[in-house]
Parts: sequence; structure tokens; C-alpha cells
Amino acid sequence: MPASAVLGFALVAFTLIMVPGPDWAYILAAAVRDRVVLPAVGGLLLGYAAVTLVVSAGVGSLVAGSSTALLVLTVGGAAYLVHLGTKALRSRAEIGHGGPEMVAGASPLRYVVRGAGVSALNPKGLLLFLSVLPQFTRPSAGWPVAVQLATLGAVFIAACATFYFPLGYASDRVLGARPGAARATTRIAGVAMVVVGLALLAERVVETFG
Repeated sequence: MPASAVLGFALVAFTLIMVPGPDWAYILAAAVRDRVVLPAVGGLLLGYAAVTLVVSAGVGSLVAGSSTALLVLTVGGAAYLVHLGTKALRSRAEIGHGGPEMVAGASPLRYVVRGAGVSALNPKGLLLFLSVLPQFTRPSAGWPVAVQLATLGAVFIAACATFYFPLGYASDRVLGARPGAARATTRIAGVAMVVVGLALLAERVVETFG
């Protein structure tokens, strides 16, 4: 597989990752409210790894071609984002000091599962992998297309890790010492997740029944 194709996709991936969205909202909420970065980001990466496997195996194309499957996926993903956003808005944790929610036993595994849900249940993520990754595959490269898709997916995951870990730790350090700003950021992140969830649902309903 040509290095130029991998590099070109890496540049596109970084450009897309730097645009705020559900991933950003989840990372900011976890890092600022509960001071949890590694499990939260790790969960997001795990979700994208699952999407990569689905797309590489050819299942993604079947899902993308079924309006019913996309509707179910969108409703599930939207409901999950709204749930997490509402949870962030209702949180009474003492942001920046570990907070009651962490003390109450929110295990790292719970943040991993939540993060995986945010990325894996995002239908736009699946469609992104289906529409962007194939453009960088080369049938004449000598590698099976499935292997090329898996490689590009791994590049995307690496790009996410390169950007999201610093974002999470920087948010923790900068906003963790400023309770007022931290609370405001958490609420903004919560609102963002709710809005994105409702927007995804509205868009899919219009496309399906409009």
C-alpha cells in the first residue's frame, strides 16, 4: 500500500478529528467533571476499532445500505448521546476534586464502555469510514482491500489517540484548577451531546420518512 495514500489519509483524519463533535464533548465531560482521561479516550478508541472491524469485514456496507438498520443505529446512538449529555448536566460532582460520582465507584471500565458507545454507536462515524476510507485504497497495491481498510482504520485510531489524549489531559490540568470554568465546560459538553443526539435523530427521521 503506497505510503502517500496512508499519509494523505492521516492528514484528512487529523482534519476531521480536530472538528469538535460527540468525541470532544465526551472527553471534556469525563476529564473536567471526573478527571478521568485514559479510560474515556481508551473507550473511544475501542469503539473505532470495532467500527474498523465491521467495515473491513464488509458488514458496514450492508448496514449503510439498509435504511432500517441505519434508523435503528441512529436511534440507539442518539438516545445514548442524549443520556450521557443529560447525565453531565444533572451531575452534582465537585468538578476538579475527584467528585462524589468518582467516589461513589464509577469504575474505569464504565468510562471505557461509555466511550466505546459514543464512537461505535455514531452512525456518522460508520458512514465516514465507508465514504472516506475506500477513497484511499488502491486495488493495484497488492494488499487485499480489507487489509487496506483495516490499516487505514488503524491510522485513524492512532490519530485519535494522538489528539484526544492531549486534549483530555490539557482540559484536566487547565480547567481542573478553575471550578467555575470547569462547571461551565461540563454543561456545554452536556448540551453538545444532547444537541448532537437530537440532530442525528432528526436528520435520520427526515431522510427515512421525509
